[in-house]
Amino acid sequence: MAKFDLDDGNYEADGARIGIAASRFNQHLVGKLLEGAVEELTKYGVAEHDIEVVRVPGAYELPLAAKRLANIADVDAVIALGAVVRGDTPHFEFVAGECARGLQSVALDSDVPVIFGVITTNTEQQALDRCGGSEGNKGAEAALAALETINALGGITTR
Repeated sequence: MAKFDLDDGNYEADGARIGIAASRFNQHLVGKLLEGAVEELTKYGVAEHDIEVVRVPGAYELPLAAKRLANIADVDAVIALGAVVRGDTPHFEFVAGECARGLQSVALDSDVPVIFGVITTNTEQQALDRCGGSEGNKGAEAALAALETINALGGITTR
């Protein structure tokens, strides 16, 4: 499995304000993603009062929550957290695909980084592995991606 080198990023968080949209469905998984994200953000200097968390029912509702955070909450980045585990019906593809598409649309329309911290797995065990298990915590990784993206975009200047 491909790994991303987390040691190379600029995660400076001086004054950063972060919105987190997290789904309640699969709470036993998403709760761990949320814990990992908040822990990582505060580790790099984001004050807890500068983290706004909004809970929505499921992954399908994440894009609208992300849009509200990006447009109204005056945040530097939004992290979307959810867990979609494949079942016996095509529901997985619809939810995961529309969630990803919606979140990307929010980022492009709002010019605010929206980080895709939604795990999409074939099995419950794969999901557990990505929520603090053998594959790390994808919520924590999403937090680092948010901080790095804020810093990268902040370095882009006009001519």
